[in-house]
Amino acid sequence: MTQLNTPYPATAYLTGCLQKHAPTVEVTQADFSIELFLRLFSRRGLQLVLDELSARARSLRSRGQRLDMPASIANFLGHGSSYVHLIEPVLRFLQGHDPSLALRIAGRGLLPEGPRFASLSQASSHRDGDDPLGWAFGKLGTTDRARHLASLFIDDLADVLRDGIDPRFELSRYGERLASSAPSFDALAEALDEEPTLVDAELDELTRERLRAHAPDLVGITVPFPGNVYGALRIARIVKSERPNAKVVLGGGYVNTELRQLTDPRVFDFCDYITMDDGEQPLLALLVHLQDPSRPLLRTYVREGKKVRLKTSPELTDLHHRDTGTPTYVGLPLSQYVSLFEMLNPMHRLWSDGRWNKLTVAKGCYWKKCTFCDLSLDYISRYETATADLLVDRIEALVAETGQTGFHFVDEAAPPAMLRALAERLCARQVAITWWGNIRFEKSFTPDLVELLARSGCVGVSGGLEVASDRLLALMQKGVTVAQVAKVTRAFSTAGILVHAYLMYGFPTQTEQETVDSLERVRQLFAEGCIQSGFWHRFAATAHSPIGQSPAVYGIRLLKEPRVTFARNEVPFDDPTGCDHERLGVGLRAAIYNFMHGIGLDADVRIWFEGQAATRSSARWNRRSPRVPSAPAVPATEVPPDLIRQALHTSP
Repeated sequence: MTQLNTPYPATAYLTGCLQKHAPTVEVTQADFSIELFLRLFSRRGLQLVLDELSARARSLRSRGQRLDMPASIANFLGHGSSYVHLIEPVLRFLQGHDPSLALRIAGRGLLPEGPRFASLSQASSHRDGDDPLGWAFGKLGTTDRARHLASLFIDDLADVLRDGIDPRFELSRYGERLASSAPSFDALAEALDEEPTLVDAELDELTRERLRAHAPDLVGITVPFPGNVYGALRIARIVKSERPNAKVVLGGGYVNTELRQLTDPRVFDFCDYITMDDGEQPLLALLVHLQDPSRPLLRTYVREGKKVRLKTSPELTDLHHRDTGTPTYVGLPLSQYVSLFEMLNPMHRLWSDGRWNKLTVAKGCYWKKCTFCDLSLDYISRYETATADLLVDRIEALVAETGQTGFHFVDEAAPPAMLRALAERLCARQVAITWWGNIRFEKSFTPDLVELLARSGCVGVSGGLEVASDRLLALMQKGVTVAQVAKVTRAFSTAGILVHAYLMYGFPTQTEQETVDSLERVRQLFAEGCIQSGFWHRFAATAHSPIGQSPAVYGIRLLKEPRVTFARNEVPFDDPTGCDHERLGVGLRAAIYNFMHGIGLDADVRIWFEGQAATRSSARWNRRSPRVPSAPAVPATEVPPDLIRQALHTSP
């Protein structure tokens, strides 16, 4: 699954482009993520799951074998009838079609409570009182309480499908396993040849139904993430078997980043074409090529004999951002998307809660200097803007089409000048929307600009604080300092805009001391009200980044890789610093979770590296007495306790 609350934007972008530039071509789009989810999470789907797991349990009993099953399955088998009968009412509630059910769900007497609900009792242990939802996210209304409980109900069922039916099943793109940076196609080929699971069978039948309904001559499949590859190839195989004359083309983020060294011809047993980078012009060129094979292709892999060839032509150029057309969601089941209530992280909640129209303010990245980023790839390096009035025209068209006024600007980093112009036009034309997106925490975001963005409807921003270390930020060529980030984020927070910080650990040459100090700076940013949300990512070197291409410049050595015939993105490396980043990662994640809920903001950050329970503490930073009871073998922070406070009160 990619995203359940709103369509992934690729098909909407491509459909809008085709409607503008190839108006005689009949185009239909579908979102198999939500359609497959609704097939499985239905009375019929769950009854099939219950029947299969029950039959398996009976078979084990008849053979006298021990029933050693995961807690998720044991709970499901014990309450199977309740799950089957409640799933559709719960989904209607999460789709916004039956709000009155909130009263029953919030009372904690309607839904069976499986292993996922244990998080509520764990939360209770951190605070006095018996209101774990209040601990997690403040005073919630009945509807929000119910939505979180319903989301846990769905999570329990997702665990059942993963643990009992198909280990590849995930609701979120973050649960990626198979085909992530897989140098060989062998694992995927073997998986696709295995006996189909119930999930596989439902996806296959969904594909057949769509093919019977539309009888397409060309099928385009977007593959945004590694976790989508297996499903995409299953769909492609069904297309080739059911409609042998139809052509299949693959594209998307995964293709663009991972398959640039593709040489295995077996991939083309499933598809006919694979397009790279922006899909609009390659797809238009392919349509022309199918009518006249003498016409050239653009950045498109094909199989010729037993060889994979990249076909492209200097005659063809990409469409400019202003000329791609307005995305359209026509044909997608907008009323059927499901808003899950992610409690643990305010920005994750924004991501998964509500239906957002996706729009790009500017293509590519205006900064394009960060050394960990895929600067050599088109989606970063080619920077193009459109006029503010054109963007507002697209916004108004999408609102009229969808009836939804929420927008997620999906830029790598929206440029401040464009955001200013866009906000001014939104206000001048009195277009009332709610929006959020990615930015760089740069000094151009002055308090007056931030106030303007708030007036235009901005409710949240996310940006890279990364390692929260000035030395490492300079090595990244991030173009910001911690002090600067503090001032910019405070301006957003003061304007009532949620601030999420992307954080990173394990960067080349990062020491244990720097990691502890980074956490201390993050603690202070939370304590001073600069940021409200954050997430630690483990650094990975990629083949298309300056670090992956010139590792010695950054003090690391790339390790020998196997021969690549399929996917390559992450590249293994050796960091002579020798820091055990994996050990520190556990503490970093624990800390950020608690900081988001106001816990441990006045405590020595070393408590997170020894696994101590999170509690409020009156302890203060003390250079003369830094020890913590049973402290782990990590150094005390060397960051002054008022570093961020001082930065906030220092003139630029």
